Amino acid sequence: MKLNAIERKKFRVTNKVKKVSSPDRLRLSISRSSKNISAQIIDDIKNITLVSSSSIEKDIKAMSKVNKTDISKIVAEKLAKKAVEKKITKIYFDRGVYKYHGRVKAFAETLRKNGMEF
Repeated sequence: MKLNAIERKKFRVTNKVKKVSSPDRLRLSISRSSKNISAQIIDDIKNITLVSSSSIEKDIKAMSKVNKTDISKIVAEKLAKKAVEKKITKIYFDRGVYKYHGRVKAFAETLRKNGMEF
């Protein structure tokens, strides 16, 4: 099966994260589009999603006149709260095909401020 450039890049980044992963750390996968952003914390050993958060959720969607970077920060705060409730603090940050810049960087820095280690 031939992969296109975007799929190859995502595969390369995700596999690098998985190679260095250990059982005590989980993977945080981020996905963004032109309008929305979502993230989930995944246990690769059991292949299950433990915690997820998205800008599509009703309470975040109800906010008006908020720019995309601020929405990313709000989603990150919500995800961090959910993760701390489940006693998850150590993660690997899987940025996928996205550069560590702009909304992705704001998301990561907000997670760090709210007690996540990566």
